[in-house]
Amino acid sequence: MTRLSHPPAVPYVAGERDMLAAFLDAMRLIIRRKLDGVSDEQARATPTASALSLLGIVKHLAWTECRWFRGSFADEEVDDPLLRGQAAFEFEVDASDTVESVLAFYEEQCDRARAITARAASLDDLAANLRFPSQISLRWIIVHMIEETARHAGHADVIRETLDGSTGD
Repeated sequence: MTRLSHPPAVPYVAGERDMLAAFLDAMRLIIRRKLDGVSDEQARATPTASALSLLGIVKHLAWTECRWFRGSFADEEVDDPLLRGQAAFEFEVDASDTVESVLAFYEEQCDRARAITARAASLDDLAANLRFPSQISLRWIIVHMIEETARHAGHADVIRETLDGSTGD
């Protein structure tokens, strides 16, 4: 089992920041759970019509967390493959990638994103890196990450069911 053994409770009534954080953490947990009990070989497999693998999805999501929270919002220097013109790299699984190493990278990026979010005074705070044509708020980044993570959780669910019949979160 991953660090959390059940989905965190998403409150029915909470402040906006707590509600958004709970939904994002619930989606993050679902992603991690898709790798529970999967071998490195299974996690590398691309059993559907797409070229996606479980490891590739988690690697992509780790870079996406890094890009938005660290690179864009906090304006940290990150070695972003997308900015180097290597967008496909995020989904590619290297020979050295394992379930353990990719999950560790994902966990690190999620933990850093949580810390950045916690330090922000407001969800209305704007991204420090202005590489976009308009300003972007922390609220937008969090909502985007919920959408991005949920979309890939669906992909991971189909891949995992194809691999071994496992369904659900």
